[in-house]
Amino acid sequence: MRDPSPRLGRGLAALLGDSLQPPPPSSIGMMDVHTLEPSPFQPRGAIREDDLNELAASIRARGVLQPILVRPHPGRPGQFQIIAGERRWRAAQLAGVTSVPCFVRNLADTDASAAALVENLQRKDLNPIEEAEGFRRLVEEFGLTQEELGVAIGKSRSHVANLMRLLALPGDVIAFVRDGTLSAGHARAALACADPAAAAAQMIARGLNVRQAEALATPKSPKKPDGSAHSSALAQSTADLRAVEADLAEQLGLQVAISFNGKGGAVTLHYQTLDQLDHIIAKLGHRSL
Repeated sequence: MRDPSPRLGRGLAALLGDSLQPPPPSSIGMMDVHTLEPSPFQPRGAIREDDLNELAASIRARGVLQPILVRPHPGRPGQFQIIAGERRWRAAQLAGVTSVPCFVRNLADTDASAAALVENLQRKDLNPIEEAEGFRRLVEEFGLTQEELGVAIGKSRSHVANLMRLLALPGDVIAFVRDGTLSAGHARAALACADPAAAAAQMIARGLNVRQAEALATPKSPKKPDGSAHSSALAQSTADLRAVEADLAEQLGLQVAISFNGKGGAVTLHYQTLDQLDHIIAKLGHRSL
């Protein structure tokens, strides 16, 4: 395996460190929408029409408030490829806007790919499958481990690993997750079943929530003798706590531990970077550090 450090230092780490921060005003210029085109590295799939119409209405009222990140087109002088902000560009055209604010960076293909992926991942603009595909591309193209990638984007290694596992699902189940018919939690439960496609179909047909979907993959224990009622209840309580931990970890992208002593307990959130701590604080409704 190649050493990721030199490329990471030049590419992904640098992008995370500065290119995704708000650029200084002097770096922003207005560009004709016809000089821009979508990037071949766009990780997002189809853009929903109702989302575009909603954004177009906002742009008509307030204009394009955030610059679009672009790079000079490698094959067409005077043209530019959109690295981040394709949805804003499309919505601006729907709104009848002819020029948009842009921030130009000279990025090589690999860096442009990383910037597009990271921008979308950090904005949570991707569905779970697009996010998993983005993780896989960053791992493959930059030679990162899942742990390195998690640190780079402010997520836990388990969050990265759990999402990437979804790519092992059958194609029809992946399609259900991609279009929102099933959540990532449902998909993980399907993965634990002997026949993920059949399990997914059952989840949809019965309208199961994630906890009910997980029960499909959990073999039923044989009936316990009467004296084991307490231990059975304790085992169920522990299983419920682990399920809640998994749900919170998925929502926060962090490692979560829950303890219970019969009356009360503690919820522990593990963070590895200050960005992750800021994320926790923001979730609690407080000002970031």
